[in-house]
Amino acid sequence: MNYLIIAIILLLLELFYFRIADKFNIIDKPNQRSSHTYITLRGGGIIFLLGMWLYTFFYGIQYPYFLLGLTLIAGVSFIDDVHSVPNKVRLIIQFVSMFLLFQEWGILTLSSWWMIIIALILCVGVINAYNFMDGINGITGCYSLAVLLPLWILNLSLHFIDTNLLVVAMISVLVFLIFNFRKLAKCFAGDVGAIGIAFILIFAIGSLILKTGDFSYIFLLSIYGVDTVLTIIHRLILHENIGVAHRKHAYQIMANELKIPHVLVSSIYMILQLIISVGLIWFPWNNWIYCISVSLIMAIAYILFMKRYYYLHVAYLKNKEI
Repeated sequence: MNYLIIAIILLLLELFYFRIADKFNIIDKPNQRSSHTYITLRGGGIIFLLGMWLYTFFYGIQYPYFLLGLTLIAGVSFIDDVHSVPNKVRLIIQFVSMFLLFQEWGILTLSSWWMIIIALILCVGVINAYNFMDGINGITGCYSLAVLLPLWILNLSLHFIDTNLLVVAMISVLVFLIFNFRKLAKCFAGDVGAIGIAFILIFAIGSLILKTGDFSYIFLLSIYGVDTVLTIIHRLILHENIGVAHRKHAYQIMANELKIPHVLVSSIYMILQLIISVGLIWFPWNNWIYCISVSLIMAIAYILFMKRYYYLHVAYLKNKEI
């Protein structure tokens, strides 16, 4: 019954946010790097933060440092959606939020300094990669479901986190997808949504890794990981500034140059990640051999895809210059 109540409250909160966003002109205007052509409400992903607040209200303050870190990082991201925030400020808040997360994990000790450094680099990298990968209808929500569902299944036996947190996170994602997973989206997640849900996923995956000692579970984010890393390498080869927005991700070329419907592209990414996660969880093989093998297959597929279709993006850029 609690889940149903939470779903209804989140739906009403999302609708209420739309009125606020419309009144205060919190919108996303398309530009030459956008994968959409119409003005859309921005920041609908604030529902992920609201979902975690509701989780705390219904089930108690079980993870105070996590909730504080999420509120800080999502809060500054929402401000950035409304009015640009200096990169230095955003980065400082991200670091503070990460240290709060480490405190929640119980690794914020001098003896764990090496673990803190590795975790800090990985977590900030994942958060920003998740934010960069946002951009077409449904992809953030669909991919997040593809990560949350395997985490929920694993939690049934491993008990690394409160199951209610994962369920409420999935409910908030489903509510968001009602308005985003469509041909003409009602809203976009915004930085508050992409970074907020990334922080939630990092908390859950990190808790799983610390419980099991198995770092291969980071592969629950493998599709985004491989796409992001290879796209960065590609841009470095092209001598581009990797901090500048672009349209070179594989999903962007699929949606923009190949004109594949956004919802289909998002579904492909979701299904591929689910298939890979199923293999990681249930098939009886060495996890690291599996991860390396699948990574190589994805890398080859990415390279072949770019060799076949990247010229379309080059043509698009030349047309924009004319």
